[in-house]
Amino acid sequence: MAKAIAYDLEARNALKSGVDQLANAVKVTLGPKGRNVVIEKKFGAPTVTKDGVTVAKEVELEDKLENVGAQMVKEVASKTSDVAGDGTTTATVLAQAIISEGLKNVTAGANPMSIKRGIDAAVEAVVARLKDMKKEVGSDFEKVKQVATISANQDVEIGEKIAEAMEKVGKDGVITVEDSKTAETYLELVEGMQFDRGYLSPYFVTNNDSMEAELEDPYILIHDKKISAMKDLLPILEKIVQTGKPVLIIAEDVEGEALATLVVNNLRGVLKVAA
Repeated sequence: MAKAIAYDLEARNALKSGVDQLANAVKVTLGPKGRNVVIEKKFGAPTVTKDGVTVAKEVELEDKLENVGAQMVKEVASKTSDVAGDGTTTATVLAQAIISEGLKNVTAGANPMSIKRGIDAAVEAVVARLKDMKKEVGSDFEKVKQVATISANQDVEIGEKIAEAMEKVGKDGVITVEDSKTAETYLELVEGMQFDRGYLSPYFVTNNDSMEAELEDPYILIHDKKISAMKDLLPILEKIVQTGKPVLIIAEDVEGEALATLVVNNLRGVLKVAA
């Protein structure tokens, strides 16, 4: 596919137009009094949302150069969502203002790198001031509820449920939001950690009545890929055998020679293991 090449004023104007079109669609959702946006879908009912990054992701412009500008700001919203989990609309509005004022100064003859250094210095000053102004929420139930309610678009019930969850698991706990199978919004506390999959072989079962594999105070080996060859596991398993403790292996999959060897060693009592 042929690429369009643009320079100077033509490029800057096209980029700014794309930035403005996306940002103007997103910024109507800003703040507690922000408006909802209705997004048409090719299939199914339209989506009604007040989430900035959701609106941004749906914007695609016909003009290729303008679309590049829109994609730049879309990346700002997406990265803010990934890092902070909120504030996507504010980030979009700030990006629009910085780009708009920056382009004005470049057009007037300012050095782009000097402008960039100035923006960096301003960011440091603002962040430092914000840190001085911040108020610690801590474990205060009412404060957590207030913050959560605002983030949930003034939904008091959701805010209260989030505050309850925070109170139960603490700031370092894991909170997972899932679609309810009923019309009720409820909170479920699960001790430990749950996975959607169970043991890979029934030979790992330790309780035949309940068909459960129970390991007490085990080592936990986590691997993000498949384990097929026993040579990958052998060095660490030899050290674990010397301790006499069991081991739980969590991986994308354990198969072939590796799985067969683990099963045999478990049955012989050489190594108490589950995978």
